[in-house]
Amino acid sequence: MDILIVGGGGREYSMALFLKKDEAVDKIYMASGNGASSEFAQNIDIKDFDKLADFVVEKNIELTIVGPEAPLVDGIVDVFKKRGLLIFGSSKNASRLEGSKIFMKNFLKKYDIPTAAFIETDEFQKAEKFIDTLELPIVVKADGLCGGKGVVIASSGDEAKEVAKDMLSGKSFGEAGRSIIVEEFLDGYELSVFAVCDGKNYKILPAAQDHKRLLDGDIGPNTGGMGAYAPTPLIDEDLYKKIENLVIKPTLSGMTQEGCPFEGVLFIGLMIVGGEPVVLEYNVRFGDPECEVLMPLLKTPVSQLFYKAAKGELEDLDLEFYDKYAVAVVMASENYPYKSSTPSEIIVDKSVHEELSGTHISYAGVSKEDEKLYATGGRVLLSVGVGESIKEARDKAYLLCGQIHFAGKQFRQDIAYQALKND
Repeated sequence: MDILIVGGGGREYSMALFLKKDEAVDKIYMASGNGASSEFAQNIDIKDFDKLADFVVEKNIELTIVGPEAPLVDGIVDVFKKRGLLIFGSSKNASRLEGSKIFMKNFLKKYDIPTAAFIETDEFQKAEKFIDTLELPIVVKADGLCGGKGVVIASSGDEAKEVAKDMLSGKSFGEAGRSIIVEEFLDGYELSVFAVCDGKNYKILPAAQDHKRLLDGDIGPNTGGMGAYAPTPLIDEDLYKKIENLVIKPTLSGMTQEGCPFEGVLFIGLMIVGGEPVVLEYNVRFGDPECEVLMPLLKTPVSQLFYKAAKGELEDLDLEFYDKYAVAVVMASENYPYKSSTPSEIIVDKSVHEELSGTHISYAGVSKEDEKLYATGGRVLLSVGVGESIKEARDKAYLLCGQIHFAGKQFRQDIAYQALKND
């Protein structure tokens, strides 16, 4: 079959990379892809949903997979389904789970899904009053999409009030921050759990752990993610069952009751507090960089997972995973996440790279000029290692990092440290 992938970051590149190895896949199109994806996919520059649907009809593309959240929130799935086209992703209404933090928090409250105490407001005085009741630190979130950067953990009441005021005034995140969530801080450890859903059925993927902070030891500003690993030993069968029964099942049941059955990827950001799962947030797509460590673990052909989910046939799929581990290290540009950086040519020592079995590069913020790749984005690429243990996968990922060069490159040196701290 021919497949269209919407998006052009590391997540979408990783999907395409593993789909191209799939015997069921003939041709891959990417809208818009990146400078490296043109090696194995046809990049197309079409952003309008109706024109993109026209292209799918013209090329007889059998399945469209949506990677990023923005087109989902903007209703691409609804446009395609209205045309009778097969597409993997959540509807506009279902995508409110990510598109509006206020909708999400009220949904959690309505369906008794565990979450932190909170208020939603567009009034500073109300936020200020609630902040004064909370212990430190305090979490302040912009309601709308902010590219993964709309959450601030304030270390004092004054800082929380200043953050709230800046969001509500539009200074921090424009219209996305005109309404906010203020909530209690939860003390525990974070997990990323993904369920691929078809409206009725679901398949749970191995739990991953992301590293949001820029610097080693989880300090510095929040980013879109500086690395991830999966599966994590910080979860066992009992915790999986709790997540399934306390979170996934009531979420899917609740969305059906809301009139928007959930299809696509339900990404649950969890805080584990005293062995109990508490929902921090939902996303309606694969995480980035979590997707890059989940794709290599799939033993079942990737196309089958997406196709069966889009067709509503997940119940018939026997989903299998390799008994291995994957670690991805994000290599970012010099000034990330503060400002853009000067484009720099990427040099990879291919002779060494080819000897490192179980490794690959997932490209993200790159462009191509005269057959050379340039680092042009904040998160430039991911160095991925796969091994029989987390340590082996991590060591491979960092060996590969050493073979990749561009001016100003930066990356964390401690990805997967929580899983390996006793090694």
